[in-house]
Amino acid sequence: MPNFETVEVTTDLLIIGGGMSACGAALEAAHWAKKHGIKVTLVDKAAMDRSGAVAQGLSAINQYLGIAEGENTPEDYVRYVRQDLMGVSREDLVYSIARHVDSSVHLFEKWGLPIWRDENGKVIRSGRWQVMISGESYKIIVAEAAKNALGTENIIERVFVVEPLLDGDRIAGAVGFSVRENKFYVFRCKAAIVCMGGAVHVFRPRSTGEGLGRSWYPPFNAGASAYFTIRAGAEMTCQEIRFIPVRFKDAYGPVGAWFLLFKSRATSAGTGEDYLVRNKAVLEEYKPYGTTKPTPANLRNYLGMIDENQGLGPLYMRTEEAIANLAKAYEGDEKAFKKKLKQLESEAWEDFLDMTIGQALLWAAHNVRPEQKPSEIAAAEPYFIGSHSGASGAWVSGPADLAPPEYFWGYENMTTVKGLFAAGDASGASPHKFSSGSFTEGRIAARSACRFIMDNNTLPNVDAAEVEKYKERILRPLDLYEQYKNYSTDPNVNPNYVRPMMYMYRLQKLMDEYCGGVSMRFMTSKTLLERGLELIQMLKEDAEKLAAEDLHELMRCWENIHRTYQAEAHLRSVLFREETRWPGYYFRADFPKMDNDNWLCFVNCKYDRNTDTWEIFKRPIINIVD
Repeated sequence: MPNFETVEVTTDLLIIGGGMSACGAALEAAHWAKKHGIKVTLVDKAAMDRSGAVAQGLSAINQYLGIAEGENTPEDYVRYVRQDLMGVSREDLVYSIARHVDSSVHLFEKWGLPIWRDENGKVIRSGRWQVMISGESYKIIVAEAAKNALGTENIIERVFVVEPLLDGDRIAGAVGFSVRENKFYVFRCKAAIVCMGGAVHVFRPRSTGEGLGRSWYPPFNAGASAYFTIRAGAEMTCQEIRFIPVRFKDAYGPVGAWFLLFKSRATSAGTGEDYLVRNKAVLEEYKPYGTTKPTPANLRNYLGMIDENQGLGPLYMRTEEAIANLAKAYEGDEKAFKKKLKQLESEAWEDFLDMTIGQALLWAAHNVRPEQKPSEIAAAEPYFIGSHSGASGAWVSGPADLAPPEYFWGYENMTTVKGLFAAGDASGASPHKFSSGSFTEGRIAARSACRFIMDNNTLPNVDAAEVEKYKERILRPLDLYEQYKNYSTDPNVNPNYVRPMMYMYRLQKLMDEYCGGVSMRFMTSKTLLERGLELIQMLKEDAEKLAAEDLHELMRCWENIHRTYQAEAHLRSVLFREETRWPGYYFRADFPKMDNDNWLCFVNCKYDRNTDTWEIFKRPIINIVD
């Protein structure tokens, strides 16, 4: 193995990640750092300009309340989130983000983000909470502001943080490696904020072969947040809640603008009917959530799946109908009609060009003109994304002025590990924060982390012997490949090691078949889950044989290990919750009904890395809004 230089970085606050929540944390931390002499360092696996879930752009900001305009209140948003997650949300966290999020959106516009406005200057909404943007460069604009605030000298890019370092029950730092140079990094800190995103490719994707890397959520988000907090011993929450979005089939183009802005219907090919209307009676089984507006995302999924399971698919987004309906107001004036039609067609393409370019290419390849022909939609594979319609992440402290005693332990957004904070997809039970809310939560976490540092202004100890063990373990896949690569004529087929792609295939197959993936129509059961847990233990044993030819493959090896811990947390939590609370996300065949009497609660878990054991338990849901 090549010699790896050990690079030590000592700081006060370590921000891990470069997405929207990390940018919010950087901006806020820079403000308090200047006031109180705090050193802040941000480390990112990628480059901040195009890092995280907003990397390719967005066509809408999905959380903007319009509080100053009198449009909505934080209480309104708490009710909306509670409704969409079938009653399971930390209302103190949701409220805290909601009351601050508008100020973040105002900053984005100030920095140059084009927000759509009408002739009177009012934002153009695609829904109650969404505002339309021209957002191809959304992340670049936000990252530039964060970098200017923090200073590029305090930002380290292209370094993959792998493991946490602890001093007793307090975070002490982290270790990782450069994905560009032969350097092993040791970070020492007084507090850390985890902002490393959610997880994709834990399950086998619907798109395979040439489309393997396609997914709705970015494929480079590989469970690092969950792994880091789990391995640190933090209490985790909502690990059973995965998100399955319905998207335009095969290229995962967004459907939100079509439903909300274009007022499109989705119909089953076998009936020609709107499946949301056709199967509406099913919602009665999920009172009060199913019979209250808006219908939760998982139940909307479920209503389409009912038709598909009866062989009535495929499902179609009626783009041609929606555009025609919107243009009807201009009938009789041919010039105005053609102009409006052209505008709507342009907006239809921009929706994809702003955030899912592959879908525009697929439309072109399939000879689809949206004003003439409908397009297939389908449920994607499961994702772990605490900032969208999912809620998986770390169990964090709420704000002092809102959180009940059960939800508060001194510093907002701090996990149950002292000095370790989480934001964005890393923090659990506070869904529907999206890009603007994640940025806002990063700000909240940074302010709180700076206060923690001022109250605990000592540098924790780091065990040098432990660091050396981590270095050997993290770089071992490179050694393993070099040792055995010539054992066989094809380095991909070798009895002495596993290449990262082969390992990922095994993990995805396991999760797909035993934990309710696409091929199982999202159905699982106690016996399937128990078999899945048996197989994942074998997979974890084989993870010790992961081999890497170069730094890129070394990154892929550790991404797979991170995914494996997210997968195990999910398997165990789904097994523990004996009900089907989120049909359309997953179904327990052995417990097919929702059970509010026994399971209107949080399912939390905690991992002990010293014994490799898990504890799974319930936490109460405490409502703070009527």
